[in-house]
Amino acid sequence: MKRMMSFIITVVVLTGVMVFTTPGLLDRVRLGLDLKGGFEILYHAEPMDTGGTLTRASLQKTAESLEKRANALGTSEPEVTTEGTDRIRLKIAGVTDEAEVRKKMKEPAVLTFRSANEGDAPGVYSKIELVGSDFVEGAAEVQRDQLNRPEISISIKDKKKFAEITERLLGKELAIYLDENLLSSPPTVRAVLTDGKASISGGYTLDEAREIADTINLGALPLKLTEKYSQSVGATLGKQSLDETVRAGIVGSVIILIFMLLMYRLPGVLASFALILHTWLLILVFVLADFTLTLPGIAAFILGIGMAVDANIITNERIREEMRSGKGIMSSVKAGNKTSFRTVMDANITTIIVAAVMFAFGTGAVKGFALILIVEIVLSIVTNLYFAHWLLTVLVKAGALKKPKQFGVKESDISAL
Repeated sequence: MKRMMSFIITVVVLTGVMVFTTPGLLDRVRLGLDLKGGFEILYHAEPMDTGGTLTRASLQKTAESLEKRANALGTSEPEVTTEGTDRIRLKIAGVTDEAEVRKKMKEPAVLTFRSANEGDAPGVYSKIELVGSDFVEGAAEVQRDQLNRPEISISIKDKKKFAEITERLLGKELAIYLDENLLSSPPTVRAVLTDGKASISGGYTLDEAREIADTINLGALPLKLTEKYSQSVGATLGKQSLDETVRAGIVGSVIILIFMLLMYRLPGVLASFALILHTWLLILVFVLADFTLTLPGIAAFILGIGMAVDANIITNERIREEMRSGKGIMSSVKAGNKTSFRTVMDANITTIIVAAVMFAFGTGAVKGFALILIVEIVLSIVTNLYFAHWLLTVLVKAGALKKPKQFGVKESDISAL
């Protein structure tokens, strides 16, 4: 009686949680561009100057600059990621003018030091004094002043030019811009500098000082972006792809559940419940981990479901084989679960290894496919092996499954053996 009550409570509670939360979870799943429409570009980055070096920091800063530009264009939730050592992938939803996006995004990040021109309003700095190429590459670094406050040390290529600028702007502010964005409160020129070296301080925190130093180094080595790949998906096409995919998934799932029920009777119902729980947990992971659902992701989703179904079929077939050999119900369930567990785990571990290799060496959609497949397999092991086995064992021990025909095994098959 206690076993039956634990079974009923577990199933009822899980069913209630899934029914109550599923609509909200589905609404919170973030869709990729191929499902909701948008524009994607893969860039190859290289230094503007011949012989220049491409660093990880400059690549990351260029990606951050692209994201700011995309936001300035009024697009929704731009996604910018670095890939490998020299690639940047840009994804933008709701694009209306692709040509303008291409033009704006390919421009290198422009670092300028500016002063206030005659007639400028307070807080406006329109006169460009220095540009990124005026600085020594990688020379900006964070140091500490005599009071242990963070400051940025920089070196200028043309010492005479810098001396003239600092003499003219003595006691005045010299603002730092990346593109048209003011980086911080403008520092004040406090001395005429003739050696081409300067220190910038302004009450910065250590993180702020590091960010400014990285930006100056980026400006000293602006990157040229070459478009290697792009795709555009209209919102209508994306919605159509999603609707058709969901419809196909529902039809396929219903067919699978009916097959499991007819083929394996009550154990098939338990396997179907484990599959539903598996799908709900995957949606929950998508929401909590903020994964983006794309068509390759859906392909991994479906492949994972197929492997989960296969695991249940292997388990139930092993149990039926044990029953046909003349073993009792409990002995058949234990032996079938044990032999099927090894087979299924071998297949799952092999697939995880392959997916891990794809994730390590793949890019873009390949990484997404591999990651979702790995998550699916882990959830399948939890739900379709351990949880489904536990449900079946509980029912057998509770006496709810007493006859071979409840597993889809005919009495004549047993006696014939």
